[in-house]
Amino acid sequence: MFDTLLQVPLVGMEWEQFALLLITALAGGAFGAALGALPAFIFTGFVVFLGEGLAILERSIGGAVPAVGPGELATGVTGVIGFGAVTGPHIAFAGGVAASAYAGKKYPEMEPEGWDYHFGKNILYAFGTKPDILAVGAVFGLVGAVINQFAAALLAVGNTPVTDTIALTVVASAFLARIVFGYPIVGRSAGGSLLDMSPFEREEPRVATDGGVASQGSDPSPDPRSDGGEVPEEHAGRLATEPWLPHQYKWSGVTAIGLVGGILGGYIWIQTGSIFMGYAISAMSLLFLNLGVEKIPVTHHITLVGAVGAVVVAPVAGGVVALLAAGVFGAVSGLLGEVTQRIFYAHSGTHVDPPAMAIALAMLAVGVLAILGVLPNAGYL
Repeated sequence: MFDTLLQVPLVGMEWEQFALLLITALAGGAFGAALGALPAFIFTGFVVFLGEGLAILERSIGGAVPAVGPGELATGVTGVIGFGAVTGPHIAFAGGVAASAYAGKKYPEMEPEGWDYHFGKNILYAFGTKPDILAVGAVFGLVGAVINQFAAALLAVGNTPVTDTIALTVVASAFLARIVFGYPIVGRSAGGSLLDMSPFEREEPRVATDGGVASQGSDPSPDPRSDGGEVPEEHAGRLATEPWLPHQYKWSGVTAIGLVGGILGGYIWIQTGSIFMGYAISAMSLLFLNLGVEKIPVTHHITLVGAVGAVVVAPVAGGVVALLAAGVFGAVSGLLGEVTQRIFYAHSGTHVDPPAMAIALAMLAVGVLAILGVLPNAGYL
């Protein structure tokens, strides 16, 4: 299913088809930079919602429309566009993330008023038509397409990938942007450990600029909490620890929203047969977060993995048990997102996507357990 739904397989692909993919990926990455990473991902949600709605309709009408093969129309919308070179997260979102990382170093003066984090983390910002920023997005869109194609070919047992290679590519692209633009891979914690969010709770500021040069009134020694890279003096007072979501980082709250989102994702699959509909709804809900509505939770990694929990448990248990399993899977995915954001997001200066990390890790576990025969299937893999 993964080959037909989420990507065009590299093996057996005609060179003309591959060239079309790469050229479109350049445009898709630039599109993500122009709109901004988060707005581009919201478009992913709308397109996938459309594709999954068409899939549900096709299943309902069966063979009443013989000119369209089973699943062909939905696959074209969900796979080729939603998860493909137009709005695929590994291309459009990743291009926007790289554009923000580049602008954080090149154009710190563009930082909007009221943004408390490093500008390189601002995935809400639309860069419009600035050619060099669009070029960065285009290059990373291309890189994302190539990484995903080769990862899908390499990380597979038989015809089944061992994890979600699109999510894995989003993570790899973000780390590549840190390397290319001179940010530390992880960064140093301002607290007792990488998992410590207490400096944020105390509103503790950084005491040095990103290059380790002391700001006025601070200790002149290099600050191990620096982000790496030169940033103007006015940025020295940023928060020492920058959690991914200030309203969604406490363990109890993350677990609660994980249970809720997982159950909803599982229920949507049970009723419609669509694994990705819950993911799409979660992605669309981020429109409100992008518009400034406070405390909107980010749940696409939760609803997606929750749906997978229902998929893998349903063959061996009833619907109620599958629904409860969806809640557990959703909570685990939410917690994986929180652990990874504390390690890889909070202490450096660019966005590395916690939901993508959570999906990649959760689906790696599902894929391996399915290969070992512990689980009856591998979800959407």
